[in-house]
Amino acid sequence: MFSFFNHTPEFVGKYTAVDVAKYLIRKCALDGMPISNLQLQKILYYVQVHFLQKENRVLFSDEIEAWALGPVVREVYMRYCGYGSAEIYETDMPSTSFTNNEKIAIDSIVKEKRAIKIWNLVNATHEPGKPWDRIYRGGLGNKEIIPKAVIAQYA
Repeated sequence: MFSFFNHTPEFVGKYTAVDVAKYLIRKCALDGMPISNLQLQKILYYVQVHFLQKENRVLFSDEIEAWALGPVVREVYMRYCGYGSAEIYETDMPSTSFTNNEKIAIDSIVKEKRAIKIWNLVNATHEPGKPWDRIYRGGLGNKEIIPKAVIAQYA
């Protein structure tokens, strides 16, 4: 069993990745800085990394998979893939509310990551030894789940 600083991370999240995605998209659209589906996937990944490493828990329970362009939450991808590489301007409310502390953490990650050029975000998730690289293995692990324990330990 995986142990992280002598505590087992909580792998059952309070939210769905779609709710987190709706929050991210809404925030970015209302801030006048809409994001694409590819940016959304990278920001979702970094949100999950933050909660695993800083709070010893996941924010959402959905699995993250290793796709060619990096970590992807399949359900979120399918929901927004119709936008292609275009910016998403939806302002749908999530079906749940996040705590103030969760919003502060998420907003901080959004502010930092949406300012980074998308291909730099993609390259950052592809670094050797990082979770995506460990699972994707040059395409052998295409669309395989990146275990939450691997994200917690190596991201």
